[in-house]
Amino acid sequence: MVYAIVRAGGRQEKVEVGQTLVLDRIAADKDGNIQLTPVLLVDGDTITHDAKALAKVTVTAQVVGDERGPKIVIQKFKNKTGYKKRQGFRADLTRVKITGIK
Repeated sequence: MVYAIVRAGGRQEKVEVGQTLVLDRIAADKDGNIQLTPVLLVDGDTITHDAKALAKVTVTAQVVGDERGPKIVIQKFKNKTGYKKRQGFRADLTRVKITGIK
């Protein structure tokens, strides 16, 4: 069983080949591929976390499509002052499929 922990969008995600996951919006190259930075690699019984060894490891992914996250409503209210504010937010997301860990 081979999997890797990669840094993506300010978070760390556990990925395996063939897995689909949603990340913060990330720009792809002209072919629709991206490279993710590995933090840890597990290949059977061997665990690699050394920076020099991980520099040789590449985790590639194919961009499936761009999405928008669910709407989050932000409301602020102060009692007895007449102050209220309402604001919405939707995150820009990218769905990717992991194609290789080498």
